[in-house]
Amino acid sequence: PARYYEKTGDSKVKCLLCPHGCALNPEQTGLCLARQNVDGKLVSLNYGQVTALALDPIEKKPLKRFHPGSLILSAGSFGCNLKCSFCQNWHLSQEQPPAKRFSPEQLVKAAEDTVKLGNIGLAYTYNEPSIWYEFVYDCARLAHQKGLKNVMVTNGYINREPLQELLPYLDAINIDLKAFSDDFYQKMCKGRIKHVRETIALCAPACHVEVTTLLIPGFNDSEEEVGMLARWLASLSADIPLHLSRHHPDYQMNEPAPISRQRMMELAELARQHLKYVFMGNV
Repeated sequence: PARYYEKTGDSKVKCLLCPHGCALNPEQTGLCLARQNVDGKLVSLNYGQVTALALDPIEKKPLKRFHPGSLILSAGSFGCNLKCSFCQNWHLSQEQPPAKRFSPEQLVKAAEDTVKLGNIGLAYTYNEPSIWYEFVYDCARLAHQKGLKNVMVTNGYINREPLQELLPYLDAINIDLKAFSDDFYQKMCKGRIKHVRETIALCAPACHVEVTTLLIPGFNDSEEEVGMLARWLASLSADIPLHLSRHHPDYQMNEPAPISRQRMMELAELARQHLKYVFMGNV
């Protein structure tokens, strides 16, 4: 069974996990593909369903200023609560790939077994871990009991209450800030920027936070927008690392061509006027 929902009569339910607040009739599945109304109860369809598992360098998450040089066991499931037309992981986020079933105990044991190889804990990543909420919460609590670190790589599209309940168990988080315009979020991602900004602001004082922006030429790469984004992050803390990442045409967007290295360097320099740590990714 899922958490964070309310019954709204006649076997209907309303999911309260993310800002979409999907109202679901019996057998209906949320926009995220991962939560379903089964007989008037909300059920997490992806609980324990692991579609991807790999021991990755922490820098690949990307996290550059959290235990650099270490490895982290990275797990993902299926589903996502944003619908980005440029998604770089769409086969996990928008489809249902084959999965292997894990209990929280089994996944945490897999993490413990790889400590000797340099693993520091578990990263919940690949698709959107905030909609894997119940499983991530159970694993994260258990991982902390075993002295392991928890990392989440997320779009930040989650309501305040569930996030606040999870935060004590998170050691580091990378949050996508896909642009600095609500228009972009509405058109390209079917979401609203204010919820992501709230998540970043809530996490910044609570755990180690890094932010990633995927630069798409002509959509979110103007000096004005990158400058505003960097200034806003700096208003929370100039120590928040910003990753400017290069997109490759994928999913429903065949165009534009990826941003040039030169242009990325110019935008990184611009961001460095406000932030201490600006990194370039996918170059």
